[in-house]
Amino acid sequence: MIAIYQKHLIYSFLKSFLKVCVFFFSLIIILNLFEEISFLKNSDTGYYLPLFLTLLNSLSVLFDVLPFIFLISTLYFFTEILDKNELIVYKSFGLTNSRIIKTIAATTFAVGIFSIIILYNISSNLKFLYLDIKNDYSKDDKYLAVVTANGLWIKDEINGKINIINAAKIDGNYLLNVLITQLDLNFEFKKLIRSSNVNIKDNNWVLKDPYITIDNKTKKIDNLVFQTNFNKQKIKNLFSNLSSLNLWQLKKLKKDYELLGYSTILLSAHQHKLYSYPLYLTIMVCISSILMLNIKHNNSKAFNLILGILISVLIYYINYFFNVLIESKNIPFVVSIWGPQLLLILITTIGLVNINEK
Repeated sequence: MIAIYQKHLIYSFLKSFLKVCVFFFSLIIILNLFEEISFLKNSDTGYYLPLFLTLLNSLSVLFDVLPFIFLISTLYFFTEILDKNELIVYKSFGLTNSRIIKTIAATTFAVGIFSIIILYNISSNLKFLYLDIKNDYSKDDKYLAVVTANGLWIKDEINGKINIINAAKIDGNYLLNVLITQLDLNFEFKKLIRSSNVNIKDNNWVLKDPYITIDNKTKKIDNLVFQTNFNKQKIKNLFSNLSSLNLWQLKKLKKDYELLGYSTILLSAHQHKLYSYPLYLTIMVCISSILMLNIKHNNSKAFNLILGILISVLIYYINYFFNVLIESKNIPFVVSIWGPQLLLILITTIGLVNINEK
């Protein structure tokens, strides 16, 4: 059974967390609303669409900043119990600092699991709808791409023609076994182009030994330069927004990538980030708890807030550094994801050594 003091600690901590969470969510809505209004300023839309898009995207942004919400929530939680002298009461009943940290850390880990299973899947579905609606108002709505079990599919509208492109695999700067169906703007068939090897390094694709079919007549030429809106980097970026895919969609997409021969490193790294998320939240709470139990109790709330922001910025840049290492492929993605976690665990362990003496 949960002891009375544990219930009180959990209640107080979750209360602090909800207060900070509401503040951040309100801030996210306000900032995102201005961004959506700016994006749609040249569109003939009512006031409701920017607000609707903001609500769709806000939950995903909230999930992304959840580690820092927990960090600041912990600062706020300890500030509250120190101001009310509750910490002295806890210690008078033999409650140690480590047991306090253990209780709120266990609560955080449970909330982290809930966030992955429930919050992330809801936010990713809303994010998908957000991107789908926003794409209708984007300047890039004349072309799109998708990866399926049948390879890479691209719809590309350029120079008054619509090109439906299918490729079996991606190999470096090349698409392999490419089939291009060219239509006019009325979707009337114009020509069919087949090539086993296409260089996509820039927007002017070079097709090696293509076969061109026009009016049921097929001919082979040596090389063909084919103008598109796509290149290797753009195709790569199209699939970079993984936050719009839930856990099951990520798993399916990974299988499709493997069939296509497309690199799964960033996708696997995103999955590992999700798997480590509850631990990451717990570490942030532990670090914040250790700091609050080691600094002077008479520090102002403004000082604690500034301290929380500085810690958040520091941890953000540590994570950013490791993310760069993932993209550059200088080290295995497992090391890049779990490396910051291990570093933070080491810092936390050092801080916990003499915490009960405070």
